[in-house]
Amino acid sequence: MSENTSYTTEEIARLLKISKLKVYDLIKKGELPSYRVGKQMRVDLSDLERYKQNSRSSGAYGHPLPGGSGLQEIQQPQAAASFAPPFQSFAPPHSGKGTSVNVVITGQDMSLDILATHLERTLPSTRPLRSYAGSLDSLIAMYHGESDIVSTHLLDGDTGEYNLPYIRKLLVGFSYVVVHLLSRSAGFYVQKGNPKGIRSWSDLRQSGLTLINRERGSGARVLLDEQLRLLGIPSASLQGYGTEENSHLAVAGMVARGSADVGIGTEKAAKIIEGIDFIPLTEERYDLVMVKKPENEQWISTVIDILRSPAFQNELKSIHSYNLTETGNIIYET
Repeated sequence: MSENTSYTTEEIARLLKISKLKVYDLIKKGELPSYRVGKQMRVDLSDLERYKQNSRSSGAYGHPLPGGSGLQEIQQPQAAASFAPPFQSFAPPHSGKGTSVNVVITGQDMSLDILATHLERTLPSTRPLRSYAGSLDSLIAMYHGESDIVSTHLLDGDTGEYNLPYIRKLLVGFSYVVVHLLSRSAGFYVQKGNPKGIRSWSDLRQSGLTLINRERGSGARVLLDEQLRLLGIPSASLQGYGTEENSHLAVAGMVARGSADVGIGTEKAAKIIEGIDFIPLTEERYDLVMVKKPENEQWISTVIDILRSPAFQNELKSIHSYNLTETGNIIYET
């Protein structure tokens, strides 16, 4: 094979049988040298072989990731079936192997894409790397040291508190700061005119309803599971509970097409998809978690400044249904 052969991050993940997020972690830590061709990151064959040789003497390439949904399920990490969120870099092309600091930002909301763009623009020495995963999987990635900034919107039904109960449970022994990003309305997607008359969580007891669910570990899935637990509604009684989609838009689309009567998601998607109504049920808090290390101090300070800046907030204000009243407030700090 030619010495000039190189691989994408997706190809590396397949070759090593690890998640793409683990590949990003290896790149971030400098264990797997990379460079950029356009918007695509690549790893040379020689660097891959060198990493494999070094790994043979120290053990396996990766480790299993814990998974699950709900606070009661994350006390002991368990293996997840798969965890390979898509990846995008927001930094400009480099002519060769650079020395910029990689900052992995994990989460699904478009506000994180905007944050990544502002971070690269404000602090050119950083190279923001975006990965897309649900709230719980994002925290698990941080637990394993594979992500630097994660977003989370996880409700603890017993306390009514968002995020901190899960963060404290997963990040034991970590030093971190939690900063509020935004609040947004979450609730039901129903068919136009709401023919089933669905108005509250207790209406899920209706017979004949078909649900479309989100994937395990997502904030919407945890929100649903917590409400079902509090109301004593068995998930097995809900037709479609095991049918999953990986985004709010996909869930809303299924309801609009008549494939389901109800789904859970944010108001923003309901403004994009035609043929559905939105029933607001809760105002969910969407927070950022950043691990505090000496080498992270500069970009953490920059991120907080960006969140508080008029330029960033004005850009978010153009997106319907975001509440920015507390954006940039430090919620908790160890």
